[in-house]
Amino acid sequence: MPLYDATVPPTKKMLTNLASWLDKAEAHAKAKGFEPDNYLGLRLAPDQYTFVKQIQGACDAAKFVAARLTGKEAPKHPDTEATFGELRTRIQSVIDYLGTFEAKDFDGADERLVMLPFLEGKGLRSSEYLNGMALPNFYFHTVTAYAILRHAGVDLGKRDFIGGLELVDP
Repeated sequence: MPLYDATVPPTKKMLTNLASWLDKAEAHAKAKGFEPDNYLGLRLAPDQYTFVKQIQGACDAAKFVAARLTGKEAPKHPDTEATFGELRTRIQSVIDYLGTFEAKDFDGADERLVMLPFLEGKGLRSSEYLNGMALPNFYFHTVTAYAILRHAGVDLGKRDFIGGLELVDP
């Protein structure tokens, strides 16, 4: 599978799904009579990131995988989101950024060595970075954000997680 197809379409789709979960969370909070922003500090375990940090992590993972595989600079986000509206803006900004990529941007990415600041002068082959770190990290944060909302009682199911599918006739 070409690297563009393995990165940009699935991360855009999952970020779009994530934004729709925020809509459901807001509706749930309003139906129960509390502020949706109460979800932002929730976490599944005391040593785990909060809901807002999970969304920030998913957004970062999505933008960095595309940027690093193409040798481009990812946009900077200061991680200051404190409301659902600000999270929506963050998600949409990453979706928009991913929309700037084309398959040709990934030409030569198979040969690219991905350097990460915490690897102290070492790098990863692009396939190892993508499959061994970037995509698992993206899905980890996405799944955890989903699980936090489910744990809080938001009516989300597998269809919300997977999202729409492009069906074709045989």
